[in-house]
Amino acid sequence: MKRLLMLGAALAVATTTAFAAGEVMTSVPSQSVTVTDWYKQSVYDPQNNKIGDIKDVLVDSEGKVNALIISVGGFLGAGEKDVAVKFDAVKKTEKDNKVRLTMNANKDELKSAPGLKYDKQTTTWVPDNNNKTGSK
Repeated sequence: MKRLLMLGAALAVATTTAFAAGEVMTSVPSQSVTVTDWYKQSVYDPQNNKIGDIKDVLVDSEGKVNALIISVGGFLGAGEKDVAVKFDAVKKTEKDNKVRLTMNANKDELKSAPGLKYDKQTTTWVPDNNNKTGSK
């Protein structure tokens, strides 16, 4: 019986180790970038004016980033509006050895976009009926 228990324990450890080895990477894929370069970073227009800040990074069911939520307008959170933009609309560049995010839009264009709000119960972004379009 003792031998059977030891064999079972050894098998459990071996199975767990084999599973973990299949899930753990030994290096990072070469085209990977860190979400830190995007999340909570400022976004600028082509004229170098700040448009807003990235509030959320959205991924699809396969885990690929497909959209960004940008918070635009407001002061200290008051009058702020959250809008969604396609992930590839924001370009990552470098300025003064720092990551800089730019997009081919200005603050007024984003302010006139449909507003969104985060629904904590469904953990998703939904239309903000109080802040649809044109709010400044």
